[in-house]
Parts: sequence; structure tokens; C-alpha cells
Amino acid sequence: MTGFGKASVETPYRKVTIEIRTLNSKQLDLNLRLPSDLREKEAEIRGLLSQYLQRGKVDLMIQQEGLLSETSVTINRSLAEQLYHEMVDLARSVEQKDYSGFLPTILRMPDVLMPAKHETDNEEWAMIKKGILEAIDKVDAFRTHEGEILEKDFNQRIHLIIDLLNQIEPFEKERVPMVKERIRKRLEEWTGENELDQNRLEQEMIYYIEKFDITEEKIRLEKHCRYFLDTMNSPESTGKKLNFIAQEIGREINTIGSKANHAAIQKIVVLMKDELEKIKEQLFNIL
Repeated sequence: MTGFGKASVETPYRKVTIEIRTLNSKQLDLNLRLPSDLREKEAEIRGLLSQYLQRGKVDLMIQQEGLLSETSVTINRSLAEQLYHEMVDLARSVEQKDYSGFLPTILRMPDVLMPAKHETDNEEWAMIKKGILEAIDKVDAFRTHEGEILEKDFNQRIHLIIDLLNQIEPFEKERVPMVKERIRKRLEEWTGENELDQNRLEQEMIYYIEKFDITEEKIRLEKHCRYFLDTMNSPESTGKKLNFIAQEIGREINTIGSKANHAAIQKIVVLMKDELEKIKEQLFNIL
């Protein structure tokens, strides 16, 4: 699910800002951008994200601003000494005796002055970790709000499918006489009215009425819809389960449509399919 969370932490050494953005994805896809001194904590950070966010394309970015040691630098002494001796040797070879300008020149050379390295101790990491968990909580709250909107939408659409299912019943009563009359006319065309075999007529009617019967499909469809609503209220992650139930709902709707043999029922089936497709589009957005 989509989400966003941001938290800031001030340690004795720096200000750390944590941002987490999530997009819809069937699996967990993590992308981390960390300061160099936090790279050793990457596995632990991934573990936190996996534990609490579970699914989605997750981008985590940690930025820092130095508070006390922002301008601190260290001198690469071995490199500086090596350069100095080489410059002295060069000066002597050309009989230059003034070495006073060598050090300022050396300090301006690449890699001689380096930013001071900061190592994150356990106390500072505990503060940063708390900030990461705070950002995760905000992402979770964002997702929860989005989930509440989706839950309301799913409830409305599932209840609409149930209402449409109930609208089929009046057409079923007129469907059986229509089937009987159609079979009678076909048999009369084939055999002639005087030669119509009543036993054959009854056998054909029983066969086709059983073939067109949608009672079981209606019962199963309503049960699947009720199960979908019950599953939404489960405290566990239900995204995949809801997707499976939606597939079963679609299977029963399709069977009703193929058996209906009635224009009005076919129209209702189309409306039910439309509502179900809208549900399926959003199911990939939930956990």
C-alpha cells in the first residue's frame, strides 16, 4: 500500500532525518539510502522494515547534518609526509633551500585533508533506531487510513453484489416456463404436433431445467460474499486471502451467467462482474 512517514532525531553529534515512502507491490522490495557510517546497520534496518511493513516497494532515506563535528577533518599523515619528502628531494635536486611553502601546498592536495570519520556507538544507534520505528509507525498510520477507505468501498460493492443476486429470483420464476415452451416448440418442429411424445418432452424438460438450474451457484456466491466480509475483519494480513475469495466469487458469477439463458439475468450478471472487477483492482493495494 502507499504510505509516507518522516521522523527526525538529534543525537549529541548530528541531526538525522528518516523518510520512508511505500508504493503498491505484491512483494517486499526494499531500497535503502544510508550514510556511510550506518551501512553496517543495513541488515538490521532491513529486518525492521520487513517485520513491520511486510509488503510493498519501500524507499528509505536517511540524511544527516553534523551538529558538533560538521567541519572536523583529519590529516592523512602518511600521504602528507610522503609528499613532503618527495618535494624536499626535488628542491634539493634543483638547489632550492627554502621549504617554507611546502606544507601549505601539500594541505591543498587531494586526499591529504579528509572529513573526520564518525563511528555510531550503541547509544546513538538506539536513538536513530527509535526514529526509524517512528517513521514506520507513521507509514503504518497512513496505510491504515487508506485501508479504512478501501474497507468501506469493499463493503459497499460486496453488498451491492448480494443485492443484485437477490434481484435474480423474480426472473427465475419466469425462466422455467420459457424453457419449457421453447423445448415444446422445438420438439413439435422436429416431430409434428400429432406425433409429440409426452415422455420425451418431459425427459427433455427435466434435462434442460437441471442444466439451467443456478440454485447452488447462488447459494455459494452469497456464502463467498459473506466470507469476504468476515475476512476483512480479521486482525491478520488478509490481502492474498481476499484475492482468492474474489476469484471464487468471480467463478460463481460466471457460472450463473453461462447458465442463465435469460436476458435480464445476464444484465444483472454484467453488473455483478463490474463491481467485482473494481474490487479486484484494489485488492493488490492491501496487505
